[in-house]
Amino acid sequence: MTSPAPPTATRRTPSTPLADEPISEEFREQITATLTAFISQRQLALAALGDDLDPLFVTASHYLTGGKRLRPAFAYWGWRSAGGKPDKTDAIISAAAAIELVHASALVHDDVMDDSATRRGRPAAHHEFASRRAERLGVEPTDPIVRRYGRSAAILLGDMLLSWSDQLLMTSGFKPKAVARGRVYFDKLRTEVVAGQFLDVLAQTSSTSSSSDAMRIVRYKSAKYTVERPLQFGAVLAKADLPLLTALSSYGVPLGEAFQLRDDLLGVLGESIQTGKPSGDDIREGKRTLLIARAHQLATPAQRDVLSANFANPQISTEGVASVQEVLRATGAVKAVETVITELTAAALAALAHAPISDEAARSALRVLSDRVTNRTV
Repeated sequence: MTSPAPPTATRRTPSTPLADEPISEEFREQITATLTAFISQRQLALAALGDDLDPLFVTASHYLTGGKRLRPAFAYWGWRSAGGKPDKTDAIISAAAAIELVHASALVHDDVMDDSATRRGRPAAHHEFASRRAERLGVEPTDPIVRRYGRSAAILLGDMLLSWSDQLLMTSGFKPKAVARGRVYFDKLRTEVVAGQFLDVLAQTSSTSSSSDAMRIVRYKSAKYTVERPLQFGAVLAKADLPLLTALSSYGVPLGEAFQLRDDLLGVLGESIQTGKPSGDDIREGKRTLLIARAHQLATPAQRDVLSANFANPQISTEGVASVQEVLRATGAVKAVETVITELTAAALAALAHAPISDEAARSALRVLSDRVTNRTV
């Protein structure tokens, strides 16, 4: 049996993110240290079951290592916006890290549903599980039994990560009344991302693309759970009042939508070496995004034929991906989505300017984050 690593301390001298660097390297390290210690503790709790569970914990660690840490950062700055003290950050770091467990769960399940090959430059969970098991059994990773095992194991890992998010929040260090306040928005966050994911899966069975349907998916699959709910979650842990929570929503929803629209552009046009996923993955998967909806609206009959022949085609060639990318640019769909991103970002910044935030460092940090999430290449 492989002995699990001893848990490292989740409590450490805080290194407060600065307004001009709202997701500092120290902040990322604190989130990572908290998650690493928590996973080690979960592994110790299940040590009696033997080393058969090792692949579960190894793969969990892969999904919890790296990443932009946007959601914990928004939770932290939401907490600061409501009066959280920068010299007392232990509890908010742990609570914010719980959102990363939700995020990892969503990524694992998303990769299974899309049959994605990679995640952050590594094999996606279901492929990693299948590959490890195939090596152990001396068969090919394409063996049907091994492939089924890989998908099943990944689904279970996603479920476990979601369950763990509850445990980490409950042991974050906040008093029970604060946790109860936070749970309202934590539960909203988890419910909405599942609902949004369902809408996304449903849309992929449709033969049409509408801008309104695409934006509804954007709002619930990503916008709320990336920006709005983490902000409100952090804020209520510091006893935020209704006017502040409303203002954070007015800022967070359009910014979260702009974030996802940028993600959609990267999913179609981004380089795999930067995004960690194959170029054009969203084309293969048939993602009904605003970009695709606008392309259909603006395309000529010949351009629609190119989209119809290649979109949602699992066997699409590199040339097919390139032809769709060319249509997206030529129709003006890419430019149209860029315009929407600019408009949504402006709306978010306007809401932020009038938000009742007493901590100017928090306001400044959220302003910097607004640029960070909408102007990016990963």
